[in-house]
Amino acid sequence: MDQLCGGLFAARQKQHRKYSNGVYSKQAVDTAIKKLSDQDFLNVCPDLPSIPDEVVSFSSLQCQQAPLYMAGRYNKYSRDLPQTPWFVEGERKLESSVQELLCHTLNEAVHAEDIKFSSSGREDVDVRCLGNGRPFVVEFLNPCHTKFSQEDVTKLQDSINNSTKLIRLRDLQIVEKKDIKNLKEGEEEKTKAYCAVCIAHKGYNPALLERLASMPELTLQQKTPLRVLHRRPLATRPRNIHSMRASPVDEHFFKLHLTTQAGTYIKEFVHGDLGRTSPSLGSILDLDVDIVALDVENVALDWPPKCDE
Repeated sequence: MDQLCGGLFAARQKQHRKYSNGVYSKQAVDTAIKKLSDQDFLNVCPDLPSIPDEVVSFSSLQCQQAPLYMAGRYNKYSRDLPQTPWFVEGERKLESSVQELLCHTLNEAVHAEDIKFSSSGREDVDVRCLGNGRPFVVEFLNPCHTKFSQEDVTKLQDSINNSTKLIRLRDLQIVEKKDIKNLKEGEEEKTKAYCAVCIAHKGYNPALLERLASMPELTLQQKTPLRVLHRRPLATRPRNIHSMRASPVDEHFFKLHLTTQAGTYIKEFVHGDLGRTSPSLGSILDLDVDIVALDVENVALDWPPKCDE
């Protein structure tokens, strides 16, 4: 195979795969062969392989179970709960996470060797996720138990919901690997709805807020926010604000409802991030504005399918 696909397998040798059968796994060989023309294959292998005339023995044999996938949606009601375990310079910052609260109970039933948690985007630790929740999928690697009825899965969901008030699951179900593409497809196209509590430090004229509802769709230019530069490359990304409306709370506070393109940094849109997001809410209203609290109200992704209550 190295003669035919040396570059592919040389690259695989440099990659760490905990759950595979090595560089020359069946899937890897199948993928490589599919990329070859018949003539390329015949040039290297003109004759059929010889039939073995002696017993083939193996010094060791390792069996792996195919992964199991569970998907659903979660709500997060705490402003002190990260989506995944939060470490800064090797030090853990908070006791738990959404991932741990839901995966611990699920894996007690599945008994997988390892798990992978993925979701349709993520919210900051201090942001609640309300509405119908955020879609997610858990991949159980080398699971011991793989046969679950929908009734079994619903009981697992109820067990998690009864064990904590920080999160709540809905529509938990077994899905196929091919279905997972729905989670990541349309990342740039899907929309999200938010509600932000904002403060104008020097006060504001309520009439200013009325103009937001009549504004056309707004395109922002957002440089990578200062708060995430340690984990995201520096770039300027266009993002769309599809609609906005605001309502007064008092002379300093107001609520802002937005529908935006996925990937929009809402906090930075409000306060401007020292000019790194343009335009910002502050520049539009010509006010010194900051954000006090933020909620995700809707993730417009119709997946996974709803389960009967």
